Amino acid sequence: MNNINNSAFLRTSREFPDEIKLLAQQVNKTYVDIASAVNTRTISLFTTNVSVVNGEQWFISGNQRRQQGSRKMFTFTSAALTFPHGINFSQIYGFTRIYGTFTDGTNWYPLPYVDVVNANRQINIVITPTNIVITEGAGASPVLTSGFVVLEWIAQP
Repeated sequence: MNNINNSAFLRTSREFPDEIKLLAQQVNKTYVDIASAVNTRTISLFTTNVSVVNGEQWFISGNQRRQQGSRKMFTFTSAALTFPHGINFSQIYGFTRIYGTFTDGTNWYPLPYVDVVNANRQINIVITPTNIVITEGAGASPVLTSGFVVLEWIAQP
């Protein structure tokens, strides 16, 4: 069976044999099935400034070797729009998601923010080898009071 195409589906019933040796084999298989299903789901744990394995498994360019996904979340205020991320670029294959939200104290906006009427009001986010850099457009962008940035990446094989 191709492990890449396995899903985290668990059947809801199972007949267990009465004979103890066969029962032990079935219990062991059941445990492996449960552990595999639990470990291949996306883990919804978002902690501030701490890297967390997110449960994603990536198979890049037909590589049969699994590459693990990780996540790190950051909070920011208007006083700190450039801040360190602590991720060593030499230890990652690449980022899979760079996203977040921010508030002006009243409304919430996606990050990056795109104003469909005025391109000067956009807000950009860039990840340098050392920092997360949030840049406001030249126009009257929404005021960044506080927000969240989430980085997700793939580990080196």
